[in-house]
Amino acid sequence: MTSTPAKPSSRNALLDTLVANFAVFRECRPLALGIHKAISARMPEVDTAQLRLALRMHTASTRYLKALQSAGERFDLDATAAGEVTTEQREVAATTLRERFKKQAERRKAEEQAKKAAQEEQEAQRKRQEKLAQLAARFNAR
Repeated sequence: MTSTPAKPSSRNALLDTLVANFAVFRECRPLALGIHKAISARMPEVDTAQLRLALRMHTASTRYLKALQSAGERFDLDATAAGEVTTEQREVAATTLRERFKKQAERRKAEEQAKKAAQEEQEAQRKRQEKLAQLAARFNAR
């Protein structure tokens, strides 16, 4: 029996740590600009490439973009206000969400159409088999 390789986790261990340690990540509030520097100062053992990846995953999430779209302020690691979310940043978040939802809807529609086409093909194949069976029965009866 062969084993299948494990799927890579969609979660990020560092992101899980950030969520556990900082309310601003747990509550998915808009992050202060340059927050990576504050994280590096508090957690010097963190690799910068891993931190970049964790922050990219967090800030690209639908939940974060929704929060950014409707927020007025950004927050630091202590959950205190640390700047504003500009109108342009809110618009970028809204545009990103619209595009994401549009792509998801298109993908879902394409999957439904493919499923419907496959069902129609199966039904057509079943009808052909029935007709062949009827013809075979008719000619065998003679």
